[in-house]
Amino acid sequence: MKNIGKITILVWVSVLFIACKGDFLEVTPPGKLIASTTSDYDLLLNSLTLGNQFITKPQAMGDEMAGIEPYYAGATQQQQRAFQWEKDIYEQNEDAQEISDPTKALYLYNIVINEVLASVGGSEAQKKTLQAEALAGRAWTYFQLINLFAPPYVAATAATDKGFPIIDRANVLLNNFQRNTVKEVYDFIINDLQSALPYLDQVPRHRFRMSKPAAQALLGKVYLFMGLFEQALPHLDTAMSGINTSTYPVRLYDYNVTFGPGGAFLPITIFGPLLPNLYNYEENLYARQSIGDWTGVSNALVLTPATMALYGPSDLRRNFLHSAPYPSGANFPLGMARKTAPFSPIIGMLVSDIYLMRAEVRARLGNLTGSKADLEALRIKRMPVSAAPVPNSVAIDRIALVKFALEERIREYSGLGYRWYDMRRLSVDAEFSATVKREHTIYTNQGSIAKTFTLTNNRLTFKIPPKVLAENPQMQDND
Repeated sequence: MKNIGKITILVWVSVLFIACKGDFLEVTPPGKLIASTTSDYDLLLNSLTLGNQFITKPQAMGDEMAGIEPYYAGATQQQQRAFQWEKDIYEQNEDAQEISDPTKALYLYNIVINEVLASVGGSEAQKKTLQAEALAGRAWTYFQLINLFAPPYVAATAATDKGFPIIDRANVLLNNFQRNTVKEVYDFIINDLQSALPYLDQVPRHRFRMSKPAAQALLGKVYLFMGLFEQALPHLDTAMSGINTSTYPVRLYDYNVTFGPGGAFLPITIFGPLLPNLYNYEENLYARQSIGDWTGVSNALVLTPATMALYGPSDLRRNFLHSAPYPSGANFPLGMARKTAPFSPIIGMLVSDIYLMRAEVRARLGNLTGSKADLEALRIKRMPVSAAPVPNSVAIDRIALVKFALEERIREYSGLGYRWYDMRRLSVDAEFSATVKREHTIYTNQGSIAKTFTLTNNRLTFKIPPKVLAENPQMQDND
């Protein structure tokens, strides 16, 4: 933590926030950050600017969520527009954190990528490792951007679909950005990861920093989102091997233990379980976090009745849900519940995500035994052993097993924004597009339906915020 504090000072002393027409990077120093030694660039990668990526709107947009009155009326206009899948979320003068936070990160990554090899005081191996970390971090950042501001990847149209501008230099005097295609951005992400992998540390030195298993997992995730399941599998396998052999504490928590007598996640209060912070959470392979707009003390959005029905009675993930509003009141209707924790959703790379991605990919490719094993390896840590097995009728049916894996993702990540990304990729999946629900409902506190909203294909993609378009007249908007 001392290093993180030191680099925060370096960044905020060196990065000046001044007006610069045509620039949506948000950071506008007249020159470079003050960094010359290899250790300076090492410290740049500890910046909290990189760790705090406040991409909050997807939390409201997942089909596992419902609104509840009278609390919903108190949500902000942006939050309501996101839940209602509206065309325009931001006003003309509003900054969008979904762009501003990632592009601040891109600025720092590009400094390291383009300058660290010429730094002094470090070995060539150290410099290449730092450059590799920045390349993989840039890839993670672009994966967020392309899955917010561009349509889902479809091989037949990716070469013409509008993506996001590729920014590969730390020069904030650049302006009037134009959008690269979806294919170009995905190729850019893959190239960054492939270039980084040979030089990354096999064993994480800290979960805030990129390691080889984390980058392998990310590359597997990229291929999964492209629908390239055979390409995804070996990277997920390699990531899992790296986790299983890691001497750094990276593992699944066993909720039977952490919620058992004297367990580490106790006590459970109306604020949820007592969880470790981002940097000590051992399921966290690559630490990035958002703000929980709908976790903790929020009552406006809850999990739908259908979502709650996915949880078995002994599923210990129910400990992250609360059936009554904060701070008190009658239970929500229809068995609905609010998400209490984690207050700051982890959006980097989680060990549980690797299990679930590999389970899905294995099932899609016909390895039903392997998929079942991955699912049960996770489930046995989330509920009593007797409840963990995948039902036999599901385990022998490829389609049913993929659907079960997708539902397990909802059970694991409900209310945290993960479902929105899954909805996007599944919406263009011929086999499983029907698993995407396209209706959001606002209920009264008596359980009747007050209002519904329908998701259209265009609203699976964010429009470019109007402030960004005003600064970059040549940048095309989404429909």
